Amino acid sequence: MEPNDESLSARPALETEGLRFLHVTVGSLLASYGWYIVFVVIVIFVAMQKLSTRLSAWRQRQQDRAAAAEEPDIIVKRQEALAAARLKMQEELNVQAEKHKEKLRQLQEEKRRQKIEMWDSMQEGKSYKGNTKKPQEEDSPGPSTSSVPLKRKPDKKPLRAGGYNPLSGEGGGTCSWRPGRRGPSPGG
Repeated sequence: MEPNDESLSARPALETEGLRFLHVTVGSLLASYGWYIVFVVIVIFVAMQKLSTRLSAWRQRQQDRAAAAEEPDIIVKRQEALAAARLKMQEELNVQAEKHKEKLRQLQEEKRRQKIEMWDSMQEGKSYKGNTKKPQEEDSPGPSTSSVPLKRKPDKKPLRAGGYNPLSGEGGGTCSWRPGRRGPSPGG
């Protein structure tokens, strides 16, 4: 029985020595390259997450393509709906373009009419600056504003007296302008 006892006692010593060797090796590896290992593990984890989402999206597209290949009616309906939407948008764009063209035509007609009025008034010897009337004013009945001279309102008071000069130093107030001293500044 003695040989069995020695083999049993020898085995735990080898196992503890192996564990001690493993502990020392792993400990020194982590002490030397621990942060690098942590960084690599994080990068691998993030890469796996990104790849898994892309892989699942790729699989979904493959399944959709397979389903679409089996059902051509869905593709035809989708294309018809897309064509109808494009046609509707094109019609709206055409309507907007027509409105814009009509607006431009009206503006050009108005400018042409104003130029004709300016030319006519210039030929008659009148002033042509700011003398053109708008169509709404022409239709309104009543006296013309250009033939009636403008009068000042009598209740309006002037803001300052007629002889006020801000640079003279007169005319009230504590503020008056005075020129600075000539010569070098005192201090040195």
